[in-house]
Amino acid sequence: MTLKGMVKGTRNMLGRYIGKWFYDKRIHFDAVNSPYFPPMVNAIQRAEPGVKPSTTYQLNGPLLDEE
Repeated sequence: MTLKGMVKGTRNMLGRYIGKWFYDKRIHFDAVNSPYFPPMVNAIQRAEPGVKPSTTYQLNGPLLDEE
């Protein structure tokens, strides 16, 4: 497999996982047009392997308080 093919496969896998999450949580697909969506994806790309997602508590309080 070529590097280009591997990148395309990874991009497709990422798209499927994001799409399933949107569908499961009933998030409108046009949410990808939010100015916050691309930076979120970029941050996920830069995260080290094994990084844990934020908890409900962190998202509902401390992380938003930093804004």
